[in-house]
Amino acid sequence: MDRSHTSLKVEGREVPLRLYRPAATGLLPGVLYFHGGGFTSGSLDEAEVPAAALAESIPALVVAVGYALAPANPFPAAVEDAHAAARWLAERAGPLGVAGHDAGGHVAVSLTLLARDRGGPEIAAQALLGPMLDPSLTRVRDGDAGMAECARCYRAYLPEAALRLHPYAAPLESRRLGRLPPILIATAQDDMLRPEAESYAARLIDAGVPTEVTRFAGVSHAGLPCHAPALTAVSDFFRRRLSGARPHHQSHR
Repeated sequence: MDRSHTSLKVEGREVPLRLYRPAATGLLPGVLYFHGGGFTSGSLDEAEVPAAALAESIPALVVAVGYALAPANPFPAAVEDAHAAARWLAERAGPLGVAGHDAGGHVAVSLTLLARDRGGPEIAAQALLGPMLDPSLTRVRDGDAGMAECARCYRAYLPEAALRLHPYAAPLESRRLGRLPPILIATAQDDMLRPEAESYAARLIDAGVPTEVTRFAGVSHAGLPCHAPALTAVSDFFRRRLSGARPHHQSHR
């Protein structure tokens, strides 16, 4: 496994990227991975285990993205960083997938919406691990441990109330979920975010998006990105979905 680092300039910010390239030869599919941390914390180090595992087992060129964090850089800074990273990777890899945990799952979802609306780059598949998807927190049971922390994170990321209805910020409220890439949503049985993730899956199915949902018992929300069965499910999903997809840079030929 070859690890290397580079960075991108996005709107005056430096966005660090950590690349994981397995020993496989030829043009590899590409996967962007977005770490968790509730939009306000987290780092490339937290992506180490899942990014390395996915790179080896798919195999793929996996790029962990050190997207901008709130409150210093609120929405849509993280999404713009993700889009820049997707354009960068699309020029260097085959079919493109995106994955993320927690807030990173939200960033991945927002990226698929933005890429669709901007006409690229083409994203062939997406995988979410315990994603944060609902700024209104209406699907969280009152009294759930962690609800106050989630609310704090969303206030930092979406400081203006009107932003919490933006389709890229509140995908569960979006009326435009068609033409999105096939998705795998992996949840933890006792995660307070599981209901919103499964609600999103239902919305995508209604919109005609190929959708798979898998729920894991005996693992916490925080443990999902390092949970071997969950990573195996994500790897298998990407192996199926990226093997037959066309690379973005060949899609118009």
